[in-house]
Amino acid sequence: MRYPEGGGLTAERRAFREGIRLQAGQRFAAGEKTVVIAKELRVSVRSVERWRRAWREGGMEALRSAGPANSPTVTAAQFAMLEGGTQQGPVSARLRG
Repeated sequence: MRYPEGGGLTAERRAFREGIRLQAGQRFAAGEKTVVIAKELRVSVRSVERWRRAWREGGMEALRSAGPANSPTVTAAQFAMLEGGTQQGPVSARLRG
């Protein structure tokens, strides 16, 4: 679930999803079919195919969570430009445009 403030999954939800991927990885190693894994784990076949590809290329480690997504950062130059614009007020923005 995504939040309107731009956040991502909670830590608990991220851990839960990682657990599902790791279960899938164990099933890949056991030679189970993609469709069977998807049905039993209650996920899409496409997700399992994507996980299987990652597992083939990087093993179980490739199925682990990469952690929370970082929000975009503002560079010092961008911040200075924004800060300067707020000090000039809304009238100057209308005059420039």
